[in-house]
Amino acid sequence: MDLGKTAAPQRPVTSPDDTYRPSDREQERQRFRRSRKRRHTWTATLCTLVAVVALGAVAVASPGWERVDSLFLDGAELRAAFPELLRGFWLNIQMFLIAEVLILVLGLLIALVRVTRAPGLQPLRLAATVYVDVFRGVPTLLLVFLVGFGLPALRLQGTPSDPWVLGVIALVLSYAAYVGEVLRAGLNSVHPAQRNAARALGLGERQTLRHVVLPQAVRNVLPPLLNDFIALQKDTALVAVLGPLEALRAAQIKADYDFNYTPYLGAALLFIAVTIPLTRFADRLQKRAAQRTWAETGR
Repeated sequence: MDLGKTAAPQRPVTSPDDTYRPSDREQERQRFRRSRKRRHTWTATLCTLVAVVALGAVAVASPGWERVDSLFLDGAELRAAFPELLRGFWLNIQMFLIAEVLILVLGLLIALVRVTRAPGLQPLRLAATVYVDVFRGVPTLLLVFLVGFGLPALRLQGTPSDPWVLGVIALVLSYAAYVGEVLRAGLNSVHPAQRNAARALGLGERQTLRHVVLPQAVRNVLPPLLNDFIALQKDTALVAVLGPLEALRAAQIKADYDFNYTPYLGAALLFIAVTIPLTRFADRLQKRAAQRTWAETGR
């Protein structure tokens, strides 16, 4: 026997009996948690159904229910107005998509100007600060009036005349101030060590901003950004005061013609059909962000 050679270590032989099996106490805990979860789900569902039935009973038993039913819940009126509402709502979607892109670009520029510390950009920082203070302080509906009627009154060459374009300009001016502040908060939330590490690896200032700072900043503020865009999607209805045939304006024309307000309910349902999925998506992102923060910091 050669004692100079060391035998290779043998791996322990595992058998099916070595697999993890929860103890009887742990199995009992798991059964209790599942039972409690089912009980809570059934309790919440039952309470919700009772509340909905109670509210419906109160509404139906009210003295003016018959009039409300005929003026707001007329199925035939809704079916007749729905094609016009859908065509008008498509204009709302177009305004929302165009304004969203412009708001992101302008808001990012405002945020970058406000976080820079270059002495030569002090006039731009001051202008960005004044812009944010002014346009966050003016109500969006008032801004739609001012842009929609004031800009054409200047009679400047190249001034757009389409009401929906003027409405988009007003929405961009208003929401860019909010989005700029959200993005500025995201840029400030990135730890300075990230910049220092990127510069130590040889990245330039623009490369650091593009590849290191901006991705983290956007990830940190994505849920509040989505909340702003959900509000923007609803506020496209404010452009109706300028006259474009969007969903609210189409509902108003139909309601004034037939003396029935069901088209307003139809327009509201169209907006709800878009905002609810966006809201749930924003809630999911917020939940994931909270879980990621808890996993990283333990708090």
